[in-house]
Amino acid sequence: MKPTNHHDLMAKAVDRARSTMNQDIGGPFGALVIDKDNNILAVASNSVLKDHDPTAHAEMNAIREASKKLGTHDLTGCTLYTTSYPCPMCLGAIIWSNIKKVYYGCTATDAGNIGFRDDFIYDFIKDNAKDTNVLDLENQDRDHCLTLFEEYQEKEKEMY
Repeated sequence: MKPTNHHDLMAKAVDRARSTMNQDIGGPFGALVIDKDNNILAVASNSVLKDHDPTAHAEMNAIREASKKLGTHDLTGCTLYTTSYPCPMCLGAIIWSNIKKVYYGCTATDAGNIGFRDDFIYDFIKDNAKDTNVLDLENQDRDHCLTLFEEYQEKEKEMY
């Protein structure tokens, strides 16, 4: 059964992130790519710790999986859901893959609050991400995604 709304789609990304986060595969980040007909092409999570790959962010992994499934690097018409505002690297990959719509849960500030600091990169690039012809970013289900970040923070406290 295809998820029919934003919440159901974001919930799949959150569930994947929670699962792999609790396996110590990566941080609290999940992503999902759908095609224009709302078919799920990929559900992925951050696997930086498992893969020893600093580029193995959830969005990057979901884009790679969707691209392989479709047999193309061009994801025109696809939409990405992600549990957090994409980092600059992931924003670049999203734009390069021609995804024009992204729904994100937690904000960059939320990620910074639990120790993920991309601020210096954002400052370097400057805030020019307002052209919706390049990429339309819209905050979606922050409260739902923020619980995942809170769980991560508690998990980190238990480890130290």
